[in-house]
Amino acid sequence: MKFQREMLTLYAVTDRTWLNGRTLAEVVEQAIRGGATMVQLREKDKTPDEILASAREILPVCHKYGVPFIMNDSIELARAAGADGVHLGQSDVPGDNVRALAGDLILGLSANTVESAQRAQALGADYLGVGAVFGTTTKHDARHLSPEKLREITGAVQIPVVAIGGIGAGNILELAGCGVQGAAVVSAIFAQTDPEQAARDLRAKAEQIR
Repeated sequence: MKFQREMLTLYAVTDRTWLNGRTLAEVVEQAIRGGATMVQLREKDKTPDEILASAREILPVCHKYGVPFIMNDSIELARAAGADGVHLGQSDVPGDNVRALAGDLILGLSANTVESAQRAQALGADYLGVGAVFGTTTKHDARHLSPEKLREITGAVQIPVVAIGGIGAGNILELAGCGVQGAAVVSAIFAQTDPEQAARDLRAKAEQIR
Protein backbone atom coordinates (compact mmCIF):
# COMPACT_ATOMS: atom_id res chain seq x y z
CA MET A 1 0.00 0.00 0.00
CA LYS A 2 1.46 3.32 -1.07
CA PHE A 3 1.79 5.86 1.72
CA GLN A 4 -0.21 9.07 1.51
CA ARG A 5 0.00 11.76 4.17
CA GLU A 6 -3.80 11.86 4.53
CA MET A 7 -3.54 8.40 6.10
CA LEU A 8 -2.25 10.09 9.27
CA THR A 9 -5.37 12.19 9.89
CA LEU A 10 -6.74 9.94 12.65
CA TYR A 11 -4.24 7.25 13.60
CA ALA A 12 -5.70 4.64 15.96
CA VAL A 13 -3.16 2.83 18.15
CA THR A 14 -4.53 -0.31 19.80
CA ASP A 15 -4.66 -1.04 23.51
CA ARG A 16 -6.29 -4.13 25.01
CA THR A 17 -6.65 -2.57 28.47
CA TRP A 18 -10.22 -1.38 27.95
CA LEU A 19 -11.75 -4.11 25.77
CA ASN A 20 -14.13 -5.31 28.52
CA GLY A 21 -15.16 -8.48 26.75
CA ARG A 22 -15.03 -7.04 23.24
CA THR A 23 -12.50 -8.38 20.75
CA LEU A 24 -9.76 -6.14 19.46
CA ALA A 25 -10.99 -6.68 15.91
CA GLU A 26 -14.47 -5.47 16.88
CA VAL A 27 -13.17 -2.25 18.37
CA VAL A 28 -10.79 -1.68 15.46
CA GLU A 29 -13.67 -2.04 13.02
CA GLN A 30 -15.77 0.40 15.01
CA ALA A 31 -12.86 2.87 15.02
CA ILE A 32 -12.48 2.59 11.25
CA ARG A 33 -16.19 2.98 10.66
CA GLY A 34 -16.03 6.13 12.75
CA GLY A 35 -13.21 7.56 10.68
CA ALA A 36 -9.81 6.15 11.71
CA THR A 37 -7.49 6.47 8.72
CA MET A 38 -4.64 4.25 9.95
CA VAL A 39 -4.38 1.49 12.56
CA GLN A 40 -1.31 0.44 14.50
CA LEU A 41 -1.15 -2.80 16.44
CA ARG A 42 0.72 -2.10 19.66
CA GLU A 43 1.27 -5.17 21.85
CA LYS A 44 4.02 -4.49 24.37
CA ASP A 45 3.60 -7.52 26.62
CA LYS A 46 2.88 -10.30 24.11
CA THR A 47 5.06 -12.99 22.58
CA PRO A 48 5.86 -12.83 18.85
CA ASP A 49 3.36 -15.63 18.20
CA GLU A 50 0.64 -13.79 20.12
CA ILE A 51 1.40 -10.58 18.24
CA LEU A 52 1.15 -12.38 14.91
CA ALA A 53 -2.15 -13.93 15.97
CA SER A 54 -3.51 -10.46 16.75
CA ALA A 55 -2.21 -9.14 13.45
CA ARG A 56 -3.99 -11.87 11.51
CA GLU A 57 -7.19 -10.94 13.32
CA ILE A 58 -6.96 -7.22 12.60
CA LEU A 59 -5.33 -6.99 9.17
CA PRO A 60 -8.38 -8.29 7.25
CA VAL A 61 -10.57 -5.74 9.03
CA CYS A 62 -8.29 -2.89 8.00
CA HIS A 63 -8.06 -4.06 4.41
CA LYS A 64 -11.83 -4.48 4.22
CA TYR A 65 -12.02 -0.69 4.53
CA GLY A 66 -8.80 0.13 2.66
CA VAL A 67 -7.09 1.37 5.83
CA PRO A 68 -3.34 0.73 6.24
CA PHE A 69 -2.34 -1.70 8.98
CA ILE A 70 0.89 -0.85 10.82
CA MET A 71 2.78 -2.97 13.33
CA ASN A 72 4.83 -1.62 16.20
CA ASP A 73 8.52 -2.25 16.95
CA SER A 74 9.51 -5.07 14.56
CA ILE A 75 10.18 -5.09 10.83
CA GLU A 76 10.41 -8.86 10.91
CA LEU A 77 6.98 -9.30 12.50
CA ALA A 78 5.46 -6.73 10.16
CA ARG A 79 6.73 -8.67 7.18
CA ALA A 80 5.62 -12.01 8.63
CA ALA A 81 2.11 -10.66 9.20
CA GLY A 82 1.79 -9.08 5.76
CA ALA A 83 1.36 -5.65 7.34
CA ASP A 84 1.37 -2.48 5.28
CA GLY A 85 3.95 -0.82 7.47
CA VAL A 86 5.95 -0.66 10.67
CA HIS A 87 6.46 2.00 13.31
CA LEU A 88 9.72 2.04 15.23
CA GLY A 89 10.68 3.90 18.38
CA GLN A 90 14.12 5.48 18.50
CA SER A 91 15.51 2.52 20.43
CA ASP A 92 14.00 0.04 17.96
CA VAL A 93 15.76 1.37 14.84
CA PRO A 94 18.08 -1.48 13.79
CA GLY A 95 20.65 0.80 12.12
CA ASP A 96 21.26 3.29 9.36
CA ASN A 97 19.99 0.74 6.83
CA VAL A 98 16.48 0.74 8.31
CA ARG A 99 14.92 1.93 5.05
CA ALA A 100 16.51 -0.92 3.13
CA LEU A 101 15.36 -3.41 5.77
CA ALA A 102 11.82 -2.04 5.67
CA GLY A 103 11.73 -2.22 1.88
CA ASP A 104 8.31 -1.25 0.56
CA LEU A 105 6.72 -1.14 4.02
CA ILE A 106 5.35 2.21 5.18
CA LEU A 107 8.01 3.33 7.67
CA GLY A 108 7.15 5.48 10.66
CA LEU A 109 9.79 6.58 13.17
CA SER A 110 9.37 8.27 16.54
CA ALA A 111 11.03 11.59 17.33
CA ASN A 112 10.85 14.20 20.09
CA THR A 113 13.59 16.66 19.11
CA VAL A 114 14.55 18.51 15.94
CA GLU A 115 17.72 16.44 15.77
CA SER A 116 15.95 13.08 16.06
CA ALA A 117 13.31 14.20 13.56
CA GLN A 118 15.90 15.22 11.00
CA ARG A 119 17.80 11.98 11.51
CA ALA A 120 14.60 9.97 11.02
CA GLN A 121 13.91 11.86 7.82
CA ALA A 122 17.45 11.19 6.61
CA LEU A 123 16.98 7.48 7.35
CA GLY A 124 14.06 7.40 4.93
CA ALA A 125 11.01 7.52 7.19
CA ASP A 126 7.68 8.12 5.47
CA TYR A 127 6.31 9.91 8.51
CA LEU A 128 7.21 10.85 12.08
CA GLY A 129 5.33 10.16 15.29
CA VAL A 130 6.11 13.09 17.60
CA GLY A 131 5.23 13.43 21.27
CA ALA A 132 4.19 13.16 23.95
CA VAL A 133 2.24 16.34 23.27
CA PHE A 134 -0.07 16.23 26.29
CA GLY A 135 1.63 13.61 28.43
CA THR A 136 0.53 9.97 28.26
CA THR A 137 -0.37 6.97 30.40
CA THR A 138 0.92 4.44 27.84
CA LYS A 139 4.59 5.47 28.07
CA HIS A 140 5.81 6.25 31.56
CA ASP A 141 9.12 7.76 30.39
CA ALA A 142 7.61 10.05 27.78
CA ARG A 143 8.46 13.75 28.07
CA HIS A 144 5.83 16.43 27.56
CA LEU A 145 6.35 18.35 24.32
CA SER A 146 5.25 21.98 24.16
CA PRO A 147 3.32 23.37 21.17
CA GLU A 148 6.34 25.56 20.41
CA LYS A 149 8.66 22.56 20.27
CA LEU A 150 6.17 20.66 18.13
CA ARG A 151 6.05 23.55 15.65
CA GLU A 152 9.84 23.65 15.65
CA ILE A 153 10.00 19.95 14.76
CA THR A 154 7.34 20.06 12.04
CA GLY A 155 9.06 23.08 10.52
CA ALA A 156 12.42 21.31 10.43
CA VAL A 157 11.37 18.36 8.25
CA GLN A 158 9.58 17.85 4.94
CA ILE A 159 7.89 14.55 5.78
CA PRO A 160 4.50 14.59 7.57
CA VAL A 161 4.22 14.47 11.34
CA VAL A 162 1.51 12.85 13.42
CA ALA A 163 1.21 14.05 17.02
CA ILE A 164 0.81 11.50 19.80
CA GLY A 165 0.49 11.44 23.57
CA GLY A 166 -2.57 12.12 25.69
CA ILE A 167 -4.65 13.39 22.76
CA GLY A 168 -8.43 13.30 23.14
CA ALA A 169 -11.58 15.09 22.08
CA GLY A 170 -11.03 17.77 24.71
CA ASN A 171 -7.59 18.89 23.58
CA ILE A 172 -7.04 17.79 19.96
CA LEU A 173 -7.94 21.24 18.61
CA GLU A 174 -5.00 22.68 20.55
CA LEU A 175 -2.80 21.09 17.88
CA ALA A 176 -4.08 23.55 15.28
CA GLY A 177 -1.25 25.66 13.92
CA CYS A 178 1.45 23.22 14.98
CA GLY A 179 2.02 21.87 11.48
CA VAL A 180 0.93 18.30 12.14
CA GLN A 181 -0.82 16.16 9.56
CA GLY A 182 -2.98 14.40 12.14
CA ALA A 183 -3.29 12.87 15.59
CA ALA A 184 -2.54 9.41 16.93
CA VAL A 185 -4.86 8.33 19.73
CA VAL A 186 -5.15 5.36 22.07
CA SER A 187 -7.57 5.68 24.98
CA ALA A 188 -9.57 8.38 23.19
CA ILE A 189 -10.94 5.52 21.08
CA PHE A 190 -10.18 2.24 22.82
CA ALA A 191 -11.31 3.32 26.31
CA GLN A 192 -14.66 4.65 25.08
CA THR A 193 -17.97 2.84 25.40
CA ASP A 194 -18.81 3.83 21.82
CA PRO A 195 -15.52 3.72 19.86
CA GLU A 196 -17.24 4.43 16.56
CA GLN A 197 -18.80 7.68 17.77
CA ALA A 198 -15.60 8.64 19.56
CA ALA A 199 -13.65 8.16 16.34
CA ARG A 200 -16.25 10.12 14.38
CA ASP A 201 -15.92 13.08 16.72
CA LEU A 202 -12.13 12.91 16.67
CA ARG A 203 -12.00 12.63 12.89
CA ALA A 204 -14.04 15.79 12.47
CA LYS A 205 -11.69 17.67 14.77
CA ALA A 206 -8.58 16.11 13.21
CA GLU A 207 -9.68 17.44 9.83
CA GLN A 208 -9.69 20.92 11.35
CA ILE A 209 -6.09 20.76 12.62
CA ARG A 210 -4.53 19.49 9.39
